[in-house]
Amino acid sequence: MAQATFSVRMDENLKMEFETICNYLGMNMSTAINVFARAVVKEKRIPFELSASELYSKENALRVFNDIRRKAVENGTADMTIEEIDEEIAKARKGIE
Repeated sequence: MAQATFSVRMDENLKMEFETICNYLGMNMSTAINVFARAVVKEKRIPFELSASELYSKENALRVFNDIRRKAVENGTADMTIEEIDEEIAKARKGIE
């Protein structure tokens, strides 16, 4: 059977996590994608449920928290007190910069 190649763009962290899990399962990413493609073709559907519940998962919440923390460090606001944060929120609500 003739082989074809295609390229997929994805978040670097997702790729690393995907590769780690594939390796743990004893396959490379290419094999995993082929397993997925065969299941889609065989079942004529995506072989798992898609839902928005992942938006509210613990892993996603932790990822968002860490992104916010990293941005706070970059912006020099990581050491703000609760009072300073409350003050900034009050200013934002009033439209004051």
